[in-house]
Amino acid sequence: MKKHDLVSEARTLLEKSIIYYHGRPIGTVAAINPGLSVLNYDQCFVRDFVLSALAFLSNNQPEIVRNFLIETLSLQSHEPNIDSFKPGPGLMPASFKVELQDREEYLDADFGEHAIAKVPPVDSCLWWLILLRAYVKATGDISLIHQREFQQGIKLILQMCLVHRFAMYPTMLVPDGSFMIDRRMGVYEHPLEIQVLFYAALRASKELLSANEENASCICGVNQRLASLTYHLRQYYWIDLNRLNEIYRFKGDEFGKEVANRFNIYADSIPTWLTEWLPETGGYLAGNLGPGRMDFRFFTVGNLMAIITSLASKQESECIMDLIEQRWSDLVGYMPMKICFPALEGMEWRLITGCDPKNIAWSYHNGGNWPVLLWLLVGAAQKTNRLELAYKAIELAENRLMRDEWPEYYDGKNGRLIGKEARKFQTWTIAGYLVAKEIISNPMYLELVCFDFD
Repeated sequence: MKKHDLVSEARTLLEKSIIYYHGRPIGTVAAINPGLSVLNYDQCFVRDFVLSALAFLSNNQPEIVRNFLIETLSLQSHEPNIDSFKPGPGLMPASFKVELQDREEYLDADFGEHAIAKVPPVDSCLWWLILLRAYVKATGDISLIHQREFQQGIKLILQMCLVHRFAMYPTMLVPDGSFMIDRRMGVYEHPLEIQVLFYAALRASKELLSANEENASCICGVNQRLASLTYHLRQYYWIDLNRLNEIYRFKGDEFGKEVANRFNIYADSIPTWLTEWLPETGGYLAGNLGPGRMDFRFFTVGNLMAIITSLASKQESECIMDLIEQRWSDLVGYMPMKICFPALEGMEWRLITGCDPKNIAWSYHNGGNWPVLLWLLVGAAQKTNRLELAYKAIELAENRLMRDEWPEYYDGKNGRLIGKEARKFQTWTIAGYLVAKEIISNPMYLELVCFDFD
């Protein structure tokens, strides 16, 4: 099939995925053809729709994005978490669907009550802020964010994220399963993906909040947290060969304020694969960091979003792209790209995932390849002017996506197998391809989700 026809086919499929509420388009289902069983693939997920929204904005279809933002804001949790079994104020739902009762339509939201392991989605509200900013930049619809309901909604999210906590780090403490990696994968505490989304959401909120006396304290809190969060992530999450040598020579059990081994990381925790795998000129942001714990795995969403949002410095961004180029077969393989590397195997898989059969090695969230990540790779390549990598990634995707019927994910060390439980015609796979094509043909489009270097 010609590339033009592939884009046309993707647009047609995206239109088929639209959900209507009272006759108005308000979102897209997770998959057009759920296949094995419906589960919750007939719902609209907030994080999934961000890609659909960007694709609609690029096609001059802002109405559905505006409707989505309004309706999801109406679903935002406002009630105090009195009984400990309901979401706290500010949280956005993981997903919603249109239900019919007594011939009247209503929206049924899921805040994690029906999710596997009953974990609420921390990332939904962060993605919502990022999308709100993208919509305003694309349309100039400033009147929407100046509405009192939107200003209040933004502040509720920030109050939830900036709440006083039992921590001395500027990062956000979250449980396993609270974002795209929605199953147990040992990413509790301060996973990179949430920290980067947190950073982007804080920067977005600075542009979205009206500069008035009512918002002054909130904006002040955002500025203070942004400064410390940026420093913390750049200083302590970064790994390259020089940093690895520092960690290897750390002294343990240091006491006091001025210590080199601030998090008490022991050299023996450095995995054997890393010393050979890390290239001379490459680097990346670690997957997690906490007391006596550094997750050395490479997580794609966090690293590529760090480039796109300018959390990573220009030099760090170049190093991340160097790493991807030099370890292309490991991180990209036959389908852009792997959600994390390496996979957990053997006893490590048993202990960390709880013997999760869906997250066996090199499958699903344990080292599987996800076509939706194509847009992030292309966006990061565009931002760093590494266009040869962007074209190479798009060509890989175009060779397989249509033939394989737009699957959710791929299995295997190189991503050659269609995921064992992958749904076909996955909406964010389709939308991710369209967004990637738009970014490569219109570089200005990337500015919807980009920030300037601070």
